[in-house]
Amino acid sequence: MPKAQAKVTAPTPAPDTPLPVEYAVRIYPVKDSKYTLANANVDINGIFAIRGVKIIRGENGPFVAMPQYKDGHGDYHDICFPCTKEARQQFNETVLNAYEQSLRQGQQQDNAPPMEQSM
Repeated sequence: MPKAQAKVTAPTPAPDTPLPVEYAVRIYPVKDSKYTLANANVDINGIFAIRGVKIIRGENGPFVAMPQYKDGHGDYHDICFPCTKEARQQFNETVLNAYEQSLRQGQQQDNAPPMEQSM
């Protein structure tokens, strides 16, 4: 027996006027992990939050993995996800850019001389 679903639509602008999407991404580097490079929390337009996004080391470079659950058959399914290819691409690029920026900031802090020497 399928679960009951209600489809509720919010007022939307004209179809040719896309809503601007603003992401606030916080990166939490992971040390001592073979595959996970970092965890991320993402707030979308200040009204929707996604926790538990992962940046994973892949053969073709890092990629974004959404929060998942494992079903009774051992298969993994995303809990939340962008619904269009374009939205997924924008989300992934934003998270990966934030990750790369956090790496650069970390390198700058590592290369900075101690405070007493810089005065």
